[in-house]
Amino acid sequence: METGIDSFAGTNAHDIRPTAAQYMQEMTNLLDRIQFADEAGLDVFGIGEHHRKEFMDSAPTVIMGAAAARTKKIRLASAVTVLSAADPVRVFQSFATLDIISGGRAEIVAGRGSFIEAFPLFGYDLEDYDALFAEKLDLLLALRDKETINWQGTFRPALVNQTVYPRPVQETLPVWLGVGGTPQSFVRAGMLGLPLMVAVIGGETHRFKPLIDLYREAGKRAGHAPERLKVGLHSLGYVAATRQQALDTYFPGYAETFTRIGRERGWPPVTRPHFEAQTREKGALLIGSPDEVADKILRHSEALGGISRVTFQMDNAGLSHRQLLDAIELIGKHIAPVLR
Repeated sequence: METGIDSFAGTNAHDIRPTAAQYMQEMTNLLDRIQFADEAGLDVFGIGEHHRKEFMDSAPTVIMGAAAARTKKIRLASAVTVLSAADPVRVFQSFATLDIISGGRAEIVAGRGSFIEAFPLFGYDLEDYDALFAEKLDLLLALRDKETINWQGTFRPALVNQTVYPRPVQETLPVWLGVGGTPQSFVRAGMLGLPLMVAVIGGETHRFKPLIDLYREAGKRAGHAPERLKVGLHSLGYVAATRQQALDTYFPGYAETFTRIGRERGWPPVTRPHFEAQTREKGALLIGSPDEVADKILRHSEALGGISRVTFQMDNAGLSHRQLLDAIELIGKHIAPVLR
């Protein structure tokens, strides 16, 4: 099992726009964390894509390109690329370029995103949410698999005998499908034989087993080998020396963030009892001591029929740069070896 970190390049600024100096310091800290994750022996670092004031990841491949120059082994992935609101040609070119810069370490995790700002920003109708994604995923895979393509769709001009450059270092640029809880998304990933990255940010992780079964069954019906049908788990998490320290450190920022998002989506305010329930044996949050979190991930893997990758999303709780570095060190030193 691979172990990694996902970041949304949070600024901890929700009410005011950070200054240029603050932006630069936050970005420097993020690049330092990616470099440190590489040195700590983690397998992958993912950068999200958002178009909101509190995040700096609206151009994730630029961040990953900078990280590629400072790292040696760690794979650099999106978390996720909002493909519905992007041009697949530019997505492919950007990641192919990243693959060249990094020496073959780029990966795309394509998804529809959990926020909707990208749709009006790039001139798309939210009513076409799923149709846009299905068509653009089809084009992205065509671009990945053939240097010269003929392709026609509804939302983009046709491509006729068109060659697309540059080509990546990797013979096949990895494309994962990032999903939430929509059954059709799991089935689509299975039919296409794409590895699956499941975002589980609440509830009980084992409840995703029927959806993952749908994925594997769809892949089997489509004739894909079982080893192609990899499952990854993206979860909110934080590791400290003790369980109590992890809970006390993570909760205040977590509560602030998800209470604020909840006001947008009609969720109730976050309470400490609800938060702690999510950290227990079956809860989705990977928060606690290294041994506790490693054991929990292994239980999740068993409950889901085996997972190939787990990524921690830690920078949504207002943690300091030092706290995040300490957590990365604990994950690299104590958790990753157990999972491998």
